[in-house]
Amino acid sequence: MKKALIVWGGWDGHEPEQVAGIMADLLRQEQFEVEVSDTLEAYSDGEKLLGLDLIVPVWTMGEISKELVSNVSAAVQNGTGLAGCHGGMCDSFRNNVDWQFMTGGQWVAHPGNDGVEYQVEIKQSSSPLVEGMENFKVVSEQYYLHIDPAVEVLATTRFPIVEGPHSTNGSVDMPVAWTKRWGRGRVYYNSLGHHADIVDMPPVKEMMRRGLLWAADGKTKAAQAAGQHAVPAYTGMGDSQ
Repeated sequence: MKKALIVWGGWDGHEPEQVAGIMADLLRQEQFEVEVSDTLEAYSDGEKLLGLDLIVPVWTMGEISKELVSNVSAAVQNGTGLAGCHGGMCDSFRNNVDWQFMTGGQWVAHPGNDGVEYQVEIKQSSSPLVEGMENFKVVSEQYYLHIDPAVEVLATTRFPIVEGPHSTNGSVDMPVAWTKRWGRGRVYYNSLGHHADIVDMPPVKEMMRRGLLWAADGKTKAAQAAGQHAVPAYTGMGDSQ
């Protein structure tokens, strides 16, 4: 049985406890053993994290120690998956660049705030993770992010819908969902999910289900590659800044 850890907290406006519950239900339906924690100290046991198949952060606008981020990073580099959504993963710790490097992006704006109607464009043929999925509309926050160019984009949304200083740049397609690698680990992110009802939308929930399972399967793939050279651990550059 695969093991997953869900850690929720931070800003209450993102309904982290409810979102964590949706994630836990999805994983339990897939026969995962799921632990749910409401403290970042859940990341303090590095050896335990190494034994997990998946870590799901649901934590917005918090502060975290370098040690805890290093523990998560080491686990992911060794095959533990990392998967999450919205501000719960890519607006978790604004002052920690190592977390942002690992996750692949950082929220910077949501022009128009909550209640903007926009289309999510599935990037067809980009990955089996979106095979058979159709474009859909959502009324929520439209996330503008600064993004790692190494990510594999699975879905996008077009800016601008709401006018602002960004509008003079013309139309841009902003990633909504992506994957990337961190050492031997798999990372999945979806920018949808301002409230639990958005995560619970059928297309969003299906995207998350696939992403969670894909990220968790990295541990198996890493074990199959055990005979290969180990990937050097990234120690971060923050100490020299």
